[in-house]
Amino acid sequence: MEQAHCITRRRGYKHLTENERYKLEGHWEAKLSPEAIARMLNKHRATIYRELKRGSIVKIGYTLAEYKAYRANVAQKDYEGKVINRERSLKIGKDKALQDYICKHIIHKRYSPDVIIGMIRRKGLVFESMICVKTLYSYIDRGIFYGVSNKDLWYKAKRKKKAHRPIQRICARNKMSKSIEERPVIINDRLEYGHWEGDCVKGRLNKNKTSLFTLTERVTRNEIIVKLNRATQAGIKRVFDRLEVKYGTGFKDNFKSITFDNGVEFLDWESIERSNLNADDKRTQVYFAHSYSAWERGTNENHNRMIRRFIPKGTDISTVPATKVNRIKKWMNNYPRRILGYKTPNEVVLELTGNREFLS
Repeated sequence: MEQAHCITRRRGYKHLTENERYKLEGHWEAKLSPEAIARMLNKHRATIYRELKRGSIVKIGYTLAEYKAYRANVAQKDYEGKVINRERSLKIGKDKALQDYICKHIIHKRYSPDVIIGMIRRKGLVFESMICVKTLYSYIDRGIFYGVSNKDLWYKAKRKKKAHRPIQRICARNKMSKSIEERPVIINDRLEYGHWEGDCVKGRLNKNKTSLFTLTERVTRNEIIVKLNRATQAGIKRVFDRLEVKYGTGFKDNFKSITFDNGVEFLDWESIERSNLNADDKRTQVYFAHSYSAWERGTNENHNRMIRRFIPKGTDISTVPATKVNRIKKWMNNYPRRILGYKTPNEVVLELTGNREFLS
């Protein structure tokens, strides 16, 4: 026995390689016995017998008589096919509690697989088994979870981020306002609570002027949604007047600045900044992004896309009841986010401000 194979412990199970199969074919054509081939390849003789059966084919000789031969390529193809099609045990096993938890949060709470796994880890929930996000997506693809498919997921394909470059376009109708370029670092780097981004989500074109006015806080991702019969300058001013009455002296702490696009409904920025309770007082600071640069208000744009999950484009917003709008806002503010460490916006607002009145 060779020194390399002189061991007392049992060797682990190992498949024949493609190279070994071609060696077997050569030895078999040289009229060696299966036992001799097994010794030369350092395999059990039963392995060689099974392999000869796997790669056995029927050939016709010169005398037109049939005979059996071994072909390595036939055996390798058979092996590869069985390896691909063999059933693997599921990591989730028979853990019904984990399956129910996942199905409940995807179907009823409309959570993404990433958020579900992140919540489990953050809260320290214990199940019999555990899977990662990639495995969960794979299981949904394969239909492992009854009643859950890719149709229940918000986004499936990976989206490639576009490379944006700053656009130095000044809106000709809004020359006197403060540009986003003048925003201090404390706002740009999200170092302080109370800085918002705003926009209007509009409904079916040429139908009516009903729209949703949305505000998104840059640090906590807290969301405010107000249904407007008409998205006008006067309508936007009334929203802030009501918010000022609601929050009172806390308005300035909650709304330190707001960044808009150059939509016509936001052009009366002076009335938005001016306090309705004291005409000589300034209640907030308004900044404007560059024209055609929606990514400069990326947080608000992403939240508007979340709203479109519930109210698709082309929907007549006048038919959407206020109760549904409030449910959407509540869902968004209680939806865990990866960027927040899988905490909800409401949880982060309470951590930073300690004021429940700031919850939307």
